[in-house]
Amino acid sequence: MLTTSQRGILEDSFPFRLYQKAKRFGVWNPSDIDFSQDKKDWATLTEAQQKDILRLISQFQAGEEAVTLDLLPLIMAIAKEGRLEEEMYLTTFLFEEAKHTEFFRLALNAIGEKGDLSCYHSETYKTIFYDILPTAMERLVTDQSPEAIAEASTVYNMFVEGVLAETGYYSFYQSLEASNIMPGLLEGVGHLKKDESRHIGYGTFLLQRLICEHPHLYDYVAEKMQELTPLAICLNQEGFDGRDYSEFGHLLEDTMNFTLKQLSVRMDILARARGKKIEEIYKVSETELGVL
Repeated sequence: MLTTSQRGILEDSFPFRLYQKAKRFGVWNPSDIDFSQDKKDWATLTEAQQKDILRLISQFQAGEEAVTLDLLPLIMAIAKEGRLEEEMYLTTFLFEEAKHTEFFRLALNAIGEKGDLSCYHSETYKTIFYDILPTAMERLVTDQSPEAIAEASTVYNMFVEGVLAETGYYSFYQSLEASNIMPGLLEGVGHLKKDESRHIGYGTFLLQRLICEHPHLYDYVAEKMQELTPLAICLNQEGFDGRDYSEFGHLLEDTMNFTLKQLSVRMDILARARGKKIEEIYKVSETELGVL
Protein backbone atom coordinates (compact mmCIF):
# COMPACT_ATOMS: atom_id res chain seq x y z
CA MET A 1 0.00 0.00 0.00
CA LEU A 2 1.59 3.21 -1.20
CA THR A 3 0.61 5.55 1.62
CA THR A 4 2.18 3.31 4.28
CA SER A 5 5.38 2.87 2.32
CA GLN A 6 8.39 5.14 2.03
CA ARG A 7 6.84 6.58 -1.14
CA GLY A 8 3.82 8.03 0.67
CA ILE A 9 1.82 10.47 -1.45
CA LEU A 10 3.47 12.38 -4.30
CA GLU A 11 2.37 15.76 -2.99
CA ASP A 12 4.18 17.79 -5.63
CA SER A 13 2.68 15.86 -8.56
CA PHE A 14 0.23 17.60 -10.88
CA PRO A 15 -2.73 15.25 -10.12
CA PHE A 16 -2.35 15.74 -6.37
CA ARG A 17 -2.13 19.50 -6.80
CA LEU A 18 -5.35 19.33 -8.83
CA TYR A 19 -6.94 17.35 -5.99
CA GLN A 20 -5.94 20.07 -3.52
CA LYS A 21 -7.31 22.76 -5.81
CA ALA A 22 -10.59 20.88 -6.27
CA LYS A 23 -11.04 20.71 -2.48
CA ARG A 24 -10.59 24.45 -2.20
CA PHE A 25 -12.56 25.66 -5.23
CA GLY A 26 -14.89 22.84 -6.26
CA VAL A 27 -17.25 22.90 -3.26
CA TRP A 28 -19.83 25.38 -4.56
CA ASN A 29 -23.44 24.26 -4.14
CA PRO A 30 -25.87 24.55 -7.08
CA SER A 31 -28.74 24.81 -4.58
CA ASP A 32 -27.27 28.05 -3.21
CA ILE A 33 -27.65 29.90 -6.53
CA ASP A 34 -30.47 32.44 -6.67
CA PHE A 35 -32.43 32.13 -9.92
CA SER A 36 -35.15 34.67 -9.01
CA GLN A 37 -33.85 37.34 -11.42
CA ASP A 38 -33.37 34.69 -14.11
CA LYS A 39 -37.07 33.87 -13.94
CA LYS A 40 -37.94 37.53 -14.42
CA ASP A 41 -35.45 37.98 -17.26
CA TRP A 42 -36.71 34.83 -18.98
CA ALA A 43 -40.20 36.32 -19.21
CA THR A 44 -38.84 39.35 -21.09
CA LEU A 45 -37.14 37.33 -23.85
CA THR A 46 -38.68 36.74 -27.24
CA GLU A 47 -39.69 33.20 -28.15
CA ALA A 48 -36.73 32.99 -30.56
CA GLN A 49 -34.31 34.15 -27.85
CA GLN A 50 -35.71 31.59 -25.42
CA LYS A 51 -35.23 28.92 -28.07
CA ASP A 52 -31.55 29.86 -28.46
CA ILE A 53 -30.95 29.62 -24.70
CA LEU A 54 -32.98 26.43 -24.32
CA ARG A 55 -30.91 24.77 -27.02
CA LEU A 56 -27.74 25.62 -25.11
CA ILE A 57 -29.08 24.58 -21.71
CA SER A 58 -30.65 21.35 -22.96
CA GLN A 59 -27.46 20.28 -24.71
CA PHE A 60 -25.41 21.10 -21.61
CA GLN A 61 -27.93 19.32 -19.37
CA ALA A 62 -27.82 16.11 -21.40
CA GLY A 63 -24.07 16.46 -21.92
CA GLU A 64 -23.35 16.81 -18.20
CA GLU A 65 -25.56 13.81 -17.49
CA ALA A 66 -23.70 11.83 -20.15
CA VAL A 67 -20.23 12.64 -18.86
CA THR A 68 -21.33 11.86 -15.30
CA LEU A 69 -22.52 8.42 -16.38
CA ASP A 70 -19.60 7.75 -18.72
CA LEU A 71 -16.64 8.73 -16.51
CA LEU A 72 -16.51 5.69 -14.22
CA PRO A 73 -14.62 3.35 -16.63
CA LEU A 74 -11.74 5.83 -16.81
CA ILE A 75 -11.55 6.02 -13.02
CA MET A 76 -11.50 2.21 -12.88
CA ALA A 77 -8.76 2.00 -15.52
CA ILE A 78 -6.57 4.49 -13.64
CA ALA A 79 -7.23 2.68 -10.35
CA LYS A 80 -6.17 -0.66 -11.86
CA GLU A 81 -2.82 0.91 -12.72
CA GLY A 82 -2.36 1.91 -9.08
CA ARG A 83 -2.03 5.63 -9.86
CA LEU A 84 -3.21 6.81 -6.46
CA GLU A 85 -2.88 10.58 -6.87
CA GLU A 86 -4.71 10.51 -10.19
CA GLU A 87 -7.56 8.48 -8.72
CA MET A 88 -7.77 10.84 -5.74
CA TYR A 89 -8.27 13.72 -8.13
CA LEU A 90 -10.76 11.76 -10.24
CA THR A 91 -13.03 11.31 -7.21
CA THR A 92 -13.57 15.09 -7.24
CA PHE A 93 -14.00 15.07 -11.02
CA LEU A 94 -17.04 12.76 -10.87
CA PHE A 95 -18.51 14.72 -7.94
CA GLU A 96 -18.27 17.92 -9.95
CA GLU A 97 -19.88 16.43 -13.06
CA ALA A 98 -22.81 15.34 -10.90
CA LYS A 99 -23.15 18.91 -9.58
CA HIS A 100 -23.13 20.28 -13.11
CA THR A 101 -26.01 17.96 -13.97
CA GLU A 102 -27.89 19.22 -10.92
CA PHE A 103 -27.14 22.87 -11.75
CA PHE A 104 -28.63 22.88 -15.25
CA ARG A 105 -31.68 20.97 -14.02
CA LEU A 106 -32.23 23.61 -11.32
CA ALA A 107 -31.86 26.36 -13.93
CA LEU A 108 -34.51 24.71 -16.12
CA ASN A 109 -36.83 24.26 -13.15
CA ALA A 110 -36.42 27.93 -12.19
CA ILE A 111 -37.59 29.19 -15.59
CA GLY A 112 -40.46 26.71 -15.68
CA GLU A 113 -39.09 24.43 -18.41
CA LYS A 114 -39.91 20.90 -17.29
CA GLY A 115 -40.89 19.31 -20.60
CA ASP A 116 -39.02 17.15 -23.09
CA LEU A 117 -36.14 19.17 -24.54
CA SER A 118 -34.58 16.36 -26.57
CA CYS A 119 -35.84 18.12 -29.69
CA TYR A 120 -32.71 20.25 -29.34
CA HIS A 121 -30.47 17.20 -29.65
CA SER A 122 -29.49 17.39 -33.30
CA GLU A 123 -28.16 14.45 -35.30
CA THR A 124 -24.60 15.66 -34.79
CA TYR A 125 -25.19 16.04 -31.06
CA LYS A 126 -26.59 12.51 -30.89
CA THR A 127 -23.61 11.15 -32.81
CA ILE A 128 -21.25 12.64 -30.23
CA PHE A 129 -23.11 12.08 -26.97
CA TYR A 130 -25.23 9.01 -27.75
CA ASP A 131 -22.54 7.11 -29.66
CA ILE A 132 -18.92 8.32 -29.80
CA LEU A 133 -18.53 9.35 -26.13
CA PRO A 134 -20.10 6.29 -24.45
CA THR A 135 -18.42 3.90 -26.90
CA ALA A 136 -14.95 5.34 -26.19
CA MET A 137 -15.51 5.25 -22.44
CA GLU A 138 -17.12 1.80 -22.29
CA ARG A 139 -14.17 0.37 -24.22
CA LEU A 140 -12.14 0.87 -21.05
CA VAL A 141 -14.19 -1.74 -19.21
CA THR A 142 -12.44 -4.49 -21.18
CA ASP A 143 -9.47 -2.68 -22.70
CA GLN A 144 -7.10 -0.59 -20.57
CA SER A 145 -4.41 -0.30 -23.24
CA PRO A 146 -2.62 3.04 -23.67
CA GLU A 147 -4.48 3.47 -26.98
CA ALA A 148 -7.87 2.94 -25.35
CA ILE A 149 -7.13 5.37 -22.52
CA ALA A 150 -5.79 7.92 -25.01
CA GLU A 151 -8.93 7.65 -27.12
CA ALA A 152 -11.19 8.04 -24.09
CA SER A 153 -9.35 11.11 -22.82
CA THR A 154 -9.20 12.67 -26.27
CA VAL A 155 -12.94 12.32 -26.79
CA TYR A 156 -13.94 13.23 -23.23
CA ASN A 157 -11.38 15.81 -22.08
CA MET A 158 -9.96 17.32 -25.24
CA PHE A 159 -13.05 17.35 -27.44
CA VAL A 160 -16.23 17.29 -25.36
CA GLU A 161 -14.85 19.44 -22.54
CA GLY A 162 -11.97 21.30 -24.18
CA VAL A 163 -13.77 22.24 -27.39
CA LEU A 164 -17.55 21.76 -27.18
CA ALA A 165 -18.10 22.86 -23.58
CA GLU A 166 -15.69 25.80 -23.90
CA THR A 167 -17.58 26.92 -27.01
CA GLY A 168 -20.82 26.59 -25.06
CA TYR A 169 -19.51 28.83 -22.26
CA TYR A 170 -18.47 31.35 -24.88
CA SER A 171 -22.00 31.32 -26.30
CA PHE A 172 -23.58 31.79 -22.87
CA TYR A 173 -21.42 34.82 -22.17
CA GLN A 174 -22.01 36.27 -25.63
CA SER A 175 -25.76 35.93 -25.19
CA LEU A 176 -26.40 36.64 -21.51
CA GLU A 177 -23.50 38.67 -20.14
CA ALA A 178 -23.62 41.07 -23.09
CA SER A 179 -27.35 41.58 -22.40
CA ASN A 180 -26.86 41.76 -18.61
CA ILE A 181 -29.50 39.11 -17.94
CA MET A 182 -29.91 35.80 -16.07
CA PRO A 183 -27.22 36.30 -13.40
CA GLY A 184 -27.91 32.97 -11.67
CA LEU A 185 -27.27 31.01 -14.83
CA LEU A 186 -24.09 32.96 -15.47
CA GLU A 187 -22.91 32.47 -11.88
CA GLY A 188 -23.22 28.71 -12.26
CA VAL A 189 -21.54 28.72 -15.67
CA GLY A 190 -18.64 30.58 -14.07
CA HIS A 191 -18.26 27.79 -11.50
CA LEU A 192 -18.52 25.17 -14.23
CA LYS A 193 -15.82 26.85 -16.27
CA LYS A 194 -13.40 26.70 -13.32
CA ASP A 195 -14.27 23.07 -12.58
CA GLU A 196 -13.88 22.11 -16.22
CA SER A 197 -10.50 23.81 -16.42
CA ARG A 198 -9.30 21.27 -13.87
CA HIS A 199 -10.94 18.43 -15.81
CA ILE A 200 -9.30 19.54 -19.06
CA GLY A 201 -6.03 20.08 -17.20
CA TYR A 202 -6.13 16.51 -15.96
CA GLY A 203 -6.96 15.17 -19.42
CA THR A 204 -4.08 17.15 -20.88
CA PHE A 205 -1.73 15.80 -18.20
CA LEU A 206 -2.97 12.25 -18.82
CA LEU A 207 -2.42 12.50 -22.57
CA GLN A 208 0.97 14.14 -22.10
CA ARG A 209 1.95 11.31 -19.76
CA LEU A 210 0.77 8.71 -22.27
CA ILE A 211 2.56 10.46 -25.15
CA CYS A 212 5.74 10.67 -23.09
CA GLU A 213 5.52 6.95 -22.28
CA HIS A 214 4.34 5.92 -25.77
CA PRO A 215 5.47 8.55 -28.33
CA HIS A 216 3.41 7.04 -31.19
CA LEU A 217 0.24 8.10 -29.36
CA TYR A 218 0.68 11.74 -30.35
CA ASP A 219 -0.18 10.90 -33.96
CA TYR A 220 -3.02 8.68 -32.72
CA VAL A 221 -4.51 11.55 -30.70
CA ALA A 222 -3.97 14.08 -33.53
CA GLU A 223 -5.79 11.79 -35.95
CA LYS A 224 -8.70 11.38 -33.53
CA MET A 225 -9.00 15.15 -33.10
CA GLN A 226 -9.00 15.64 -36.87
CA GLU A 227 -11.74 13.03 -37.12
CA LEU A 228 -13.83 14.88 -34.51
CA THR A 229 -13.30 18.42 -35.83
CA PRO A 230 -16.06 18.32 -38.52
CA LEU A 231 -18.55 17.36 -35.80
CA ALA A 232 -17.72 20.51 -33.81
CA ILE A 233 -18.21 22.63 -36.93
CA CYS A 234 -21.55 20.94 -37.73
CA LEU A 235 -22.76 21.36 -34.14
CA ASN A 236 -22.11 25.11 -34.34
CA GLN A 237 -23.97 25.37 -37.63
CA GLU A 238 -26.93 23.47 -36.25
CA GLY A 239 -26.95 25.70 -33.18
CA PHE A 240 -27.36 28.78 -35.36
CA ASP A 241 -30.17 27.04 -37.28
CA GLY A 242 -29.10 28.29 -40.69
CA ARG A 243 -28.52 31.88 -39.56
CA ASP A 244 -25.32 33.92 -39.63
CA TYR A 245 -26.00 35.34 -36.17
CA SER A 246 -27.89 34.36 -33.02
CA GLU A 247 -31.03 36.01 -31.66
CA PHE A 248 -28.71 37.89 -29.31
CA GLY A 249 -26.63 39.26 -32.16
CA HIS A 250 -23.39 37.31 -31.94
CA LEU A 251 -21.95 35.94 -35.16
CA LEU A 252 -21.63 32.33 -36.26
CA GLU A 253 -18.22 33.24 -37.70
CA ASP A 254 -16.97 34.35 -34.28
CA THR A 255 -18.19 31.13 -32.68
CA MET A 256 -16.53 29.07 -35.42
CA ASN A 257 -13.25 30.93 -34.92
CA PHE A 258 -13.44 30.31 -31.17
CA THR A 259 -14.01 26.57 -31.73
CA LEU A 260 -11.12 26.26 -34.18
CA LYS A 261 -8.86 28.15 -31.78
CA GLN A 262 -9.74 25.69 -28.99
CA LEU A 263 -8.89 22.77 -31.26
CA SER A 264 -5.53 24.32 -32.10
CA VAL A 265 -4.72 25.16 -28.47
CA ARG A 266 -5.40 21.60 -27.30
CA MET A 267 -3.03 20.08 -29.84
CA ASP A 268 -0.33 22.71 -29.24
CA ILE A 269 -0.27 21.88 -25.53
CA LEU A 270 -0.14 18.14 -26.19
CA ALA A 271 2.72 18.58 -28.64
CA ARG A 272 4.86 19.93 -25.80
CA ALA A 273 4.98 16.45 -24.26
CA ARG A 274 7.13 15.09 -27.06
CA GLY A 275 10.73 14.80 -25.95
CA LYS A 276 9.98 15.58 -22.30
CA LYS A 277 11.02 13.40 -19.40
CA ILE A 278 8.23 11.87 -17.32
CA GLU A 279 9.41 13.88 -14.29
CA GLU A 280 8.73 17.09 -16.21
CA ILE A 281 5.19 15.93 -17.03
CA TYR A 282 4.40 15.34 -13.35
CA LYS A 283 5.79 18.74 -12.34
CA VAL A 284 3.93 20.78 -14.98
CA SER A 285 2.30 23.90 -13.56
CA GLU A 286 -1.45 24.49 -13.41
CA THR A 287 -1.00 27.70 -15.39
CA GLU A 288 0.72 25.91 -18.26
CA LEU A 289 -2.26 23.59 -18.65
CA GLY A 290 -4.85 26.37 -18.35
CA VAL A 291 -6.22 25.50 -14.92
CA LEU A 292 -8.11 28.46 -13.45
